[in-house]
Amino acid sequence: MTNSQSKTSLTQLHLGLGSFHRAHQAVYQQNLHDKGDTDWQIVAGNIRPDMQSTIDALKEQNGEYTLETVNSAGERHYQTISAIKSIIDFDKQLKGLTEIAVNPNTRIISFTVTEAGYYLDEKDQLVESYADLSNDIAGKDPKTIYGAMTNLLRARMEQNAGPITILNCDNLRSNGSRFKKALLNFIERIEDTELLEWVTNNTSAPNSMVDRITPRPTDDVAERILAATGKRDEAPVMGETFIQWVIEDEFIAQRPKWENVGVEMVEDVMPYEEAKIRVLNGTHSCIAWAGTLKGYQFIHEGLQDNEVRQLAFDYVTDDVIPCLSSPENPSPVDLEKYRDTVLDRFSNPNIEDTNQRVAMDAFSKIPGFILPTISDALSAGRTINSVSILPALFLAFLVRQQRGEISFEYEDQAMDEASAKAICSSDDPVKALANDRVLFRSLAGNEQLIASLRTAYQRVNDLIQ
Repeated sequence: MTNSQSKTSLTQLHLGLGSFHRAHQAVYQQNLHDKGDTDWQIVAGNIRPDMQSTIDALKEQNGEYTLETVNSAGERHYQTISAIKSIIDFDKQLKGLTEIAVNPNTRIISFTVTEAGYYLDEKDQLVESYADLSNDIAGKDPKTIYGAMTNLLRARMEQNAGPITILNCDNLRSNGSRFKKALLNFIERIEDTELLEWVTNNTSAPNSMVDRITPRPTDDVAERILAATGKRDEAPVMGETFIQWVIEDEFIAQRPKWENVGVEMVEDVMPYEEAKIRVLNGTHSCIAWAGTLKGYQFIHEGLQDNEVRQLAFDYVTDDVIPCLSSPENPSPVDLEKYRDTVLDRFSNPNIEDTNQRVAMDAFSKIPGFILPTISDALSAGRTINSVSILPALFLAFLVRQQRGEISFEYEDQAMDEASAKAICSSDDPVKALANDRVLFRSLAGNEQLIASLRTAYQRVNDLIQ
């Protein structure tokens, strides 16, 4: 890109320079560039001091890297991604990111921080007991997306740099509207009334749905890229061939012409979002927990096990689909076809997506991905026999994790270690799990939930004997 182009390009500032962003949002921007549309560029960095080796490699490569995609037949494709034009070094005060945020040509701040990074209760209120969140409310160097975004937006307000769109790219239901509500709640707590008014009137936060399986790249990805392209890439990413991005077209400033490269710009993302979160994300967790308990390392191995596959199939067929579609209110998504497509994607042996990656953060995923189906089914007077298998699988997983019997390190930002130990050491771990308000919110202690979990937990233990 020439200097003149750099000066006139509009900027999407992205927070969270992980594999998913580089295999998903950056790809759409690259596809626009490849079509000759270079009106927008991405500038990216992290709000936490992690991934330093990847950041160093990307800087050495001027932000350029290679994406490897692979389908179920094992056919691999390689694409050079150069849409990220600048990599921002991490600093505790986020000075580098702030410099980009206050530029009037920056019109979008997007982010991927994972589901566990939102610290929300069942009423979408911030849970201040988390140390990082209380740190940010106290005005210390930011450690959460709320503290970081507040700093960036305050600086933009002070520089009179104009309205900006906040674009959430995580698997959080109603991700844009929920984040903005929580952000305003955060700003209220720090009593910054001027910023509260500015953010209310000068930002939009469209809901979006993102989808592409993106495992953590292993060393052999770089070796295949070298063999296929002749280039040594120290920051490669890989993913499945499938990719999807659905966004509500509510941008307060300008946006890239993403619809020209396959992004679905819609009025209401909810039907697509619900299908993805419940069918894909819920099923993914089901397979990861069940597969781990049966001794498998990879997601596709679980799908090769007929018992595990049947659990996932029944969960969607028996309980999810009746919640999302009815003769009176049919879903615009063909849910049976989507279910089968998801299972086929998860069966891809060439992805080598690990159970460790997918099993993480259950204390966020159960309330986010699974609890809504339980709640909807109970409200409609239906049974929850198949969906109850999922939290039962996690309980069996957690019991073994607490005993040190899981082969990998389990990561869960929202899990309180004392609560996990109390559940697993209880005389009645099923009841203790069902009573946990972080997991089951207002349904905690529900008698029908407890009864269904008991039956499901017995099934799970019979399955993994």
